[in-house]
Amino acid sequence: MTRESDDDALRWEGDDDPTLAPGWKAVGAPAPARPVADDPPGERDAATSVDDGETTDAAAQTGSTELVVLGVLGGVYLLYAIGWLITALGGSPVFADPVAQFMYGLGAWFAVLAAPLWFGAVLWLASGNRRARLAWLIVGAVLLVPVPFLLRG
Repeated sequence: MTRESDDDALRWEGDDDPTLAPGWKAVGAPAPARPVADDPPGERDAATSVDDGETTDAAAQTGSTELVVLGVLGGVYLLYAIGWLITALGGSPVFADPVAQFMYGLGAWFAVLAAPLWFGAVLWLASGNRRARLAWLIVGAVLLVPVPFLLRG
C-alpha cells in the first residue's frame, strides 16, 4: 500500500468545507481556542469564565459524584412511587359520605404522582444551582416517604 491510500482512509470528502463543521480542523481535531478578548461581548459561550478569561468545560458538566447521587435519589423516588402505588391500589377505608370517599381516592393517586413530579420539578427548576437541587431532592426524600406502606407490616 502506498502512503497516500492510508491517508485517504482518515479523510472524508468535503473535510475542507468550512460550512460543515466550523471550528474544527479537516482531520477532526478541534481548532485551538481563541482568547476571550477576541470574542465580541454578546457571543461568549456558557463554558467561558468571565473572571479569569479561561474556558472551563468542567464547570458546565455534571460531576460523576453528583450523577451517582442523582441516580440514587432517583431510585429512592421510584421506590416511593411504587410504595404509594401499592397503597393506592390496596383497600381503602369505607366512608359514609361519597365526597369523602372520592377525595380519599383522589389524594391517594396524587400521592402516587407526587414523588415523580417532585423529582422532575426539582431537576427542571433548580438546574443551575447544584446545592439547591441536592437540598430540595433530600427535602423531598424526607417529606414523600410512603408511611402507610411502611406501617402496613
